[in-house]
Amino acid sequence: MAIRRILMTISASVRAGLAGLALLGMAATAGAHNGEASRILPAAEQSAAGQSAAEASADALSADFGPTYADLVDLASQADLVGMVLVQDQIPLPAERAPGVAPGHMRLYIKSLTQSVLAAPRAIGQELVFLVDVPVDERGRPPRLKKQTFLVFGDLDPARPRDLQLLSSDAMMPADPVIEQRVRQVLIQLSAPDKPSAVTGIADVISIPGNLAGESETQIFVETEAGVPVSMNVIRRPGMVARWGISFGDIVNPSARPPARETLAWYQFACNLPRELPPGAFLQRDRAAQAQARTDYSFILNDLGDCDRRL
Repeated sequence: MAIRRILMTISASVRAGLAGLALLGMAATAGAHNGEASRILPAAEQSAAGQSAAEASADALSADFGPTYADLVDLASQADLVGMVLVQDQIPLPAERAPGVAPGHMRLYIKSLTQSVLAAPRAIGQELVFLVDVPVDERGRPPRLKKQTFLVFGDLDPARPRDLQLLSSDAMMPADPVIEQRVRQVLIQLSAPDKPSAVTGIADVISIPGNLAGESETQIFVETEAGVPVSMNVIRRPGMVARWGISFGDIVNPSARPPARETLAWYQFACNLPRELPPGAFLQRDRAAQAQARTDYSFILNDLGDCDRRL
């Protein structure tokens, strides 16, 4: 998803969340934050059992209607500020001060109180203000956002400490402990010093047949934003299930494994790999070797699964 930096226009998924907030049972988070600046403010320690329960709830939420892991990485990786705010007031703007509002919508000036900061480049004040476009009902009235808690992703204005520009039309969503925990996990992953570099394409591909029928190994060398060596290999042996993995480094590890879901490695490969091998990447002219490489590449993509996005 190419995230558009525009003033907030709530998407269909967020609109549904706003209109049916009571049905979703979203809970407000209490307590304003006015502590020291920190890029990531870690959550309180949880027991292993509590983490397992939260993860199970997150899976259920994501499967039903919540943002996917890819959605959250998209937003969290580009936002200056990730935090939860309590809407204190909503002020409708007249049409002449709200150009470009879609039919059936209204632009609101939102005054909010900071409830918690999950990521920020500096200390955040107690109050944040921003604009948002919301759908109106049949009487032309906007939904009531006051006293509701939302998770927001946006950029701060250095000249105006209170001002927040939401990152995109999907950068505001109803908040609850489950979505907060999911976002915290993403932020921890994004802050890791050994996080995988962004995948930008395929560099080289080679597929070598073995001595036995049905035996082969395909090596696919991946281009990354940081230029670090990364490769994928698919190994096939007669009478055995094909297996594949990712090697981070100069050496292709035959024992490498696929990335686990909801990790940045999975995100980089599932979301950024091209759907087909580029013709110029083949190091061999042999058609059979190229065909085997294409088959193995499809095997990798199928095993990774779709990079689902709902926002």
